[in-house]
Amino acid sequence: MSSPYRVAVLVGSLRKASFNRKLALALAQLAPAELKLEIVEIGQLPFYNEDEAAEPPATWIEFRNAIKAADAVLFVSPEYNRSIPGALKNALDVGSRPYGHNAFDGKPSAVITLSPGALGGFGAHHHLRQVLACLNAPVLPSPEVYLGGAGEMFKDDGSLAKPETEAFLRKVMTAFAAWVQKLKG
Repeated sequence: MSSPYRVAVLVGSLRKASFNRKLALALAQLAPAELKLEIVEIGQLPFYNEDEAAEPPATWIEFRNAIKAADAVLFVSPEYNRSIPGALKNALDVGSRPYGHNAFDGKPSAVITLSPGALGGFGAHHHLRQVLACLNAPVLPSPEVYLGGAGEMFKDDGSLAKPETEAFLRKVMTAFAAWVQKLKG
């Protein structure tokens, strides 16, 4: 097998012990060998301000380079007020600017939302898909993944609590690997 595809994972929650970070770490373990997942941190990014475009902060440059170096991007996010968290939106803005230098351009992507409620981040999921369409980051069309019940999702060691959830997420990651292969060749 050739080298695995590098997948930048953006976690929408900044909390160190967040459910979404736990999910991202679990997905890295469940992913097929064709994918190598690596979390790219977003909490250190100053708010996007076009006035700083001529001399961007070092963290912006590092972030943009990490996204450009990846073959694909996986978004794992909670929902805040029926939308995506501000830190994630800021990361999208930082990575897609300046105009004509969009680090997300053409990157195969997937969106997984996880929340404590029953809707599983449905609003955030679709807002994120809308932004990614604008950024020309083709999103895995199916399966769409909205996971609810975040508080019961994990064992104390961070592993997934239910075998059926693990089996489903393995299928999702296999579908994502096929999506990346299809678009990256």
